[in-house]
Amino acid sequence: MKISENRGWIVVAVLVLAMALTRFNHFGTSVSLPDASLAVFFLGGLYLANFSGARWIFASLLLEAALVDYYAITAYGTSDWCVTPAYGFLALAYGAMWFAGNWFAPRHTLSGKNLLAIFVVAAAACTLAFVISNVSFYLFSGRYAEMSAVEYASRVVQYWGSYVAVALMYVACAVATQMVYLLMKGKAHNGSQVA
Repeated sequence: MKISENRGWIVVAVLVLAMALTRFNHFGTSVSLPDASLAVFFLGGLYLANFSGARWIFASLLLEAALVDYYAITAYGTSDWCVTPAYGFLALAYGAMWFAGNWFAPRHTLSGKNLLAIFVVAAAACTLAFVISNVSFYLFSGRYAEMSAVEYASRVVQYWGSYVAVALMYVACAVATQMVYLLMKGKAHNGSQVA
């Protein structure tokens, strides 16, 4: 799917805004949406695969994530529990999301079979990102020296479902928005031919 420069910059702006507005709370609350970061990186890879400067946008989104985390910790008193030597491995987790979106981009259509495929690919990428972030946290955070890997895994696996579900919810919203946009564009185009 080739994207025009103008539409590409609109996608970039939406992704930046989505991360800025949601990254403060991983699971969400009654007044805040859950963290869209995983979906942001997947959708960035998907929609910006052929966009000039996509690598710089990926790097900029990584920087934005770190800056939002810093701001949340210093200005809002958000816990810094996850900021350990393992924090840098989030770049690998987000890279997996971006790569999966980028890999799927040439296959992305809005047909029924393909819609299922996008969610399978996104769920697999989220699972890989979950494993990367949790294994690195176990190994390098310095917080679990006394806990066995099996015990740690049994404690964190309970978060996998919500981790994947939240990202898939955002991906579904993006795909639905794309479908509505294309439907409206088609109606506008057909309407202009009739007139």
